[in-house]
Parts: sequence; structure tokens; C-alpha cells
Amino acid sequence: MTATDPALTALANGWAALSLLHGRIEAHIERALQSGHDLSVREYSLLDVLSRQHDGVGGHLRMNQVADAVVLSKSATTRLVTRLEDRGLLARYLCPTDRRGIYTDVSPAGLELLEQARPTNDAALREALDDAARNPELAPMVKAVEAADSPPVLPA
Repeated sequence: MTATDPALTALANGWAALSLLHGRIEAHIERALQSGHDLSVREYSLLDVLSRQHDGVGGHLRMNQVADAVVLSKSATTRLVTRLEDRGLLARYLCPTDRRGIYTDVSPAGLELLEQARPTNDAALREALDDAARNPELAPMVKAVEAADSPPVLPA
């Protein structure tokens, strides 16, 4: 394959369109969450992921699993957790069965903010997808996003 190979060009164009779609959606949601709830997309995502934890087997996520879920490095995720903890939206505590492990849970204030922000997030996502669907280059990807009916499975 050469650099001008049509297959590589198609892949590059597809990747560029996907990147554009992601950027537009994230920017639209970011503006809505910031203006309505003083939350970033990453903060909202972190609260959402952590709110889904449970006390059953495998119910609490390790920091690397959380980092994967919010698409950040482990160190950036730790800084994000600290910021939200400083705002009273998260709380950390030692794992009851392994004193080396630290769990992070969403506080009642964090759960309340998350519930207030969820409709804003959902509406902004819908608006961004509807806008992107009017672009012929992005419309097929919007259809693919809309066809996905289950959340991604996080690696163990």
C-alpha cells in the first residue's frame, strides 16, 4: 500500500469524520453542562460512572477501570477525583477487605448534581447528534451511534 492508496485515504477520511463528530458532540455537551451545572464533560462522566457502582462482587471500580471509562490517564483521573472530592461531590474510603485499596463513591450532593445534570447532558447529546445528522459526511456515523443500544463493556 502506498500513501495514496484509496483504502488508506478512505480510512483517514473516516477517522477525520469520526474525530469531527466526537469533537462537535463533546463541545456542545461541555457548553451545556458548564453553563447549567458548572460541570465539565469529564466531571459528569466520572460522576456517572461512579454512580453505577454497587456493593456486590466486582461492584467497585479500581482507578484504572475508572480511567478507562472516562478516557483519561490514571493520573488525570486521580486529579479529577480530587477536584470533585474537594467540591464535596465524591468521597474516598478504604476497601473493607483490602486496606491497600481505596474506593471512590459519589456523595449525596454529587448524586443530586448528577440527577440535575443528566437531562442537560441528554438534551445536549440529542441536539448535537441532530445537528451532525444534517451533515452528509457525519450522518452515517450518527446512525451508528443511534443504533448502539447498550453501553460499552469495560475490560476487567
